[in-house]
Amino acid sequence: MTIKSLLCALPLLGLGWISVLLAVAVFSDAAPAYVVVFPKEGFVEALPKEVSLIGSSSMSITLKSTTSQFAMSLYQHGAWLVLPAGLPGCLPLPKAVASP
Repeated sequence: MTIKSLLCALPLLGLGWISVLLAVAVFSDAAPAYVVVFPKEGFVEALPKEVSLIGSSSMSITLKSTTSQFAMSLYQHGAWLVLPAGLPGCLPLPKAVASP
């Protein structure tokens, strides 16, 4: 593999990864929370009362709610990019790690 093909493959890999995360966020309610990347000003104030803000940074906020299709409702409220947060990943955790 040459450097040129590697430089082409890495952005495509990142785009594919983001696409899978977007599909999980939009088509399932599997994630316990969602990250809104680059929220607009006043975004949090416009959300319904059943939404909980569980984390924030200068570029994102993490929100949690028990409503179904929560990621889609975030898009309807003006979110630009919504990604799932708190999923365990592809492999389940070993029982010794998963249970405290």
